[in-house]
Amino acid sequence: MVTSHAPPRAGVTRKIKCPAPFLSKTYDLLETEEEERRGCCGGGGDRIVSWNSEGDGFVVWSPAEFSEVVLPRYFKHNNFSSFIRQLNTYGFKKSASKRWEFQHEKFQRGSKHLLTEIGRKKCEASSAFPPFLKPNTYSDKRKYKSTNAPTIGVLMEENKTLIREKQQLQLQIAYFKNLETELRRCLPLYTACN
Repeated sequence: MVTSHAPPRAGVTRKIKCPAPFLSKTYDLLETEEEERRGCCGGGGDRIVSWNSEGDGFVVWSPAEFSEVVLPRYFKHNNFSSFIRQLNTYGFKKSASKRWEFQHEKFQRGSKHLLTEIGRKKCEASSAFPPFLKPNTYSDKRKYKSTNAPTIGVLMEENKTLIREKQQLQLQIAYFKNLETELRRCLPLYTACN
């Protein structure tokens, strides 16, 4: 988010970059939780969430309590999975296999100013979706360039193409539903073997 602060001098607008609200709230919740824990328990007691020992990441010690107690104080939800999805959106990585520890090189204790350098990850449509879910490139745009308004013939052809695509998608949906049913049928057999 970029905001400008007045007064501009001689036609120059000064812009200040602000961190994303999610990042600010996450940083603030860590700072507040650490302060409260130090204040009420003298540094001891059970932790729900805290900075890691190096200060270059944070640990959610109790995901259930974090969801019930901490998340609703800072966000409009209490869904731990949504919180993790947001972290992933900003490039955070899970850094420990046996606990919920997350790191980002620009997310560090005592360095709130670095939050402005964290942006959402860019995703490419080519890698995000299988080929049959990619949007049309409409290489036939030449049809539309000759006139401002498409003719009835062009619209009819586009309609036929859309009907064919819809039928293909319906076939794919049916295939995946059958696959899901088959996998659900095989799942108990697999879990019984292990």
